[in-house]
Amino acid sequence: MLTKDDAIEALKGVQDPELGLDIWTLGLVYTIDIKEEEKVFVMMTLTSPACPFGPMILAEARQSLITKGFKDAEIDITFDPPWQPNEDVRILLGLTF
Repeated sequence: MLTKDDAIEALKGVQDPELGLDIWTLGLVYTIDIKEEEKVFVMMTLTSPACPFGPMILAEARQSLITKGFKDAEIDITFDPPWQPNEDVRILLGLTF
């Protein structure tokens, strides 16, 4: 049986091409809900509503979950709350002084 940790591992393989970090580390994933029969629901955001790589990131996230073994991967996008990088991510991105 697949777990939330399996989903996290899969999502750690999906990078934001602009920032060079994976979507899990960036804090773009808000919710992971494992449903019956290896179905997973993910609620996530993007770095901005105008993210030019949004469709690509979503497709890669879905494919990564399916490759991990989930039979169905539903991903919804929300911008509430808007993404704010945490302190660790700001350090990784060189945004703190």
